[in-house]
Amino acid sequence: MEKNAALDALSALAHDIRIDVFRLLVQAGQSGMAAGEIAARLDVRPNTLSNNLTILTRSSLVRPKREGRSIRYFARMETMRGLLAFLMEDCCGGRPELCQPVLDKIACDC
Repeated sequence: MEKNAALDALSALAHDIRIDVFRLLVQAGQSGMAAGEIAARLDVRPNTLSNNLTILTRSSLVRPKREGRSIRYFARMETMRGLLAFLMEDCCGGRPELCQPVLDKIACDC
């Protein structure tokens, strides 16, 4: 991940609603969640949620998929893995083997 993409992702997550949305979508896993369901679960007005989903989508943290008249959203775990790998790239004072268990966990699809 490039530095500017990392900054975009971190900026998108630096908001209470957006981080809650992302965490909720991570919990939802591969089934994702419809926008209305996200709004209800987080008790957020639909127009406020829409703006925040747009920001998360632009930062590649969330992927929308139209399903008829609604839109289902999914966490883009590959973006989060890239962000975490970027942040930990030079970790452990030049001893990357110390960070390897964390990097291995990031790389899995769990």
